[in-house]
Amino acid sequence: MELRLLKNKKIAYTNLALCILLWASIPVATKKMLLELDSLQILFYSTFFSTLVLGILIVFQKKVNFLKRYTKSQYSIMLLLGFLGNYLYYVFLYGALSKTTASEGFILAYTWPIIVLVLSFIILKDKLTIQKVVGISISFFGIIVITTKGNIATFNLTNFQGDLLALSGAFVFALFSVLGKKYNFDKTISVFIYFLSALIFIIPTALMFSEIILPSVNVWLWIIYNGVFVNGISYIFWFKALEEGETHIISNLLYLTPFISLIYILIFLDEKILMSAIIGGVVIVMGVSSQYIPLNRNKELDEIDRHCDM
Repeated sequence: MELRLLKNKKIAYTNLALCILLWASIPVATKKMLLELDSLQILFYSTFFSTLVLGILIVFQKKVNFLKRYTKSQYSIMLLLGFLGNYLYYVFLYGALSKTTASEGFILAYTWPIIVLVLSFIILKDKLTIQKVVGISISFFGIIVITTKGNIATFNLTNFQGDLLALSGAFVFALFSVLGKKYNFDKTISVFIYFLSALIFIIPTALMFSEIILPSVNVWLWIIYNGVFVNGISYIFWFKALEEGETHIISNLLYLTPFISLIYILIFLDEKILMSAIIGGVVIVMGVSSQYIPLNRNKELDEIDRHCDM
């Protein structure tokens, strides 16, 4: 039994590692696609391939009949969640990365876990403890360090539009996460519907505010990589990690993503990474992680599970 559990945990954390490595490449893939496409065009193409690969996954897993399990009301909820987490979030994220540096935009977008605490208090009526308030305050200080490029005394916002888009994306994804906690849909089916919802919304958006163009072969490769692997197959790894791994460990390890992205940025992009982005990112993660420090051993696991994403 112990060997089996050990093997399952090894598989879980291998899947988590693959997931983190893929998600960490989002800023690089986006910057590469932005060489020829605008943020709405990127979202259209990537969402198309994500929806396609997840649809194929449903067929492969023989879950087509699962689509009949849900009512119109439940599908309406999935479409709303998809609008938030897979359409509006990426509108803000890709928009942010088109106007700010890859490192700054991605780290700010990863402040969503701390916003989850605030929204859980407002929407789910979760208890807002002193520990959580301290964590929120620490993370907020990290945001200030990044947005002011370290010039805290003058509070000079050097890239207000890009930073605002990134933080708006973080807020939307946190809202998506909090609302999603109320429902227990099949993971593969729900993510497929989320991306299908995003595709439904991005088509008219792209036609109204942009245009559909055909990029070069090099950008097509990045589009396929982003749509199929980063926003598609990565969810398979994520679900498998959640099935066998320990939720609180997985949640903490997920915060390595923006820092691994810095390595990708150094390798693939000709972009200077500011020390303020690194320091601010560390401070934000400290604030987020502080909520997991066990002050009450009897409630530790309950608190962790309540604040983890799907």
